[in-house]
Amino acid sequence: MTAPTTIGADNAAVREFAAQARTLRQKVQTEISRIVVGMDAVTERLLIALLGNGHVLLEGVPGVAKTTLSKAFAHILGCIYSRVQFTPDLLPSDVTGTYVFDRRSNEFVLRKGPIFCQVLLADEINRAPAKTQSALLEAMQENQVTIEGTTLPLPQPFLVLATQNPIEQEGVYRLPEAQLDRFLLRVEMGYPGHEFEVQMLKLHSKPAVEVNPIFSPEQIQQMQGLLQFVYGNEGLMNYIVHLAEASREHADLALGASPRAALCLLRCARARALLDGRHFFTHEDVHAIALGVLGHRLILRPEAEVEGKRVEDVIQDLLNTVPVMESH
Repeated sequence: MTAPTTIGADNAAVREFAAQARTLRQKVQTEISRIVVGMDAVTERLLIALLGNGHVLLEGVPGVAKTTLSKAFAHILGCIYSRVQFTPDLLPSDVTGTYVFDRRSNEFVLRKGPIFCQVLLADEINRAPAKTQSALLEAMQENQVTIEGTTLPLPQPFLVLATQNPIEQEGVYRLPEAQLDRFLLRVEMGYPGHEFEVQMLKLHSKPAVEVNPIFSPEQIQQMQGLLQFVYGNEGLMNYIVHLAEASREHADLALGASPRAALCLLRCARARALLDGRHFFTHEDVHAIALGVLGHRLILRPEAEVEGKRVEDVIQDLLNTVPVMESH
């Protein structure tokens, strides 16, 4: 795929890529299934985040293959990969790097941290204190790191795959809302189901296999550049904003969707359409990714929590009540 030079060429490139994207998605899902089974839906979400040039928060109880899936996906991307195991004693400099004195040259030299990669697996991110978690904020939003006053760009593309256990409360730190908002998608990983678990037992009775790279960093950046040309009419743009506005006025919510959340809805809807083989998106794409985009951004009122309401219920209520207005 070559980079287009004009708007007309951009539209043609989007149509061309859309025709190939469904096959590409299936190829990635097949490759992932060689390592972990029953993860097609989760893999699609990871691909949506990749096309949307955003970061992913993977949530699930221990033992559902969050780390294994993240590592396999990183290898499929063909990018520079690093993993950081977050612990309560992890310092910001352990992630970003620091300057150390080199006696041979008699000067301070930069020792880069693991964040200088293209795919960072932040394992059990909620085990590190807020100070260390905040070291990721600048990297996730600005694609750069500041070390002792020196700002350094990160390699492109840059993707953070963070895992956390939502059940365990001892020895963990709640992620601040500002950091949660930097994740394009939150993906919940549950138990695989009986049939898939049987397949998993059979799979792990054989020698371990390595996944094959399918992408290159250059291909990923080209695909991300095409996303803005996925077509959506005026009615769909209004619909996304109406959803965000309705969340801000919802009786059960203390915090509704921000303008950034509306932008994330748009990016993810476009990415889902591409992966489905279309050069245009519909309100069904918005519905399909609404929970992943909004679930970690909306905050329930305490009285709504006492009544047993969940964010998932509020999002479904918004999708049911905000009318879809078509523009011609």
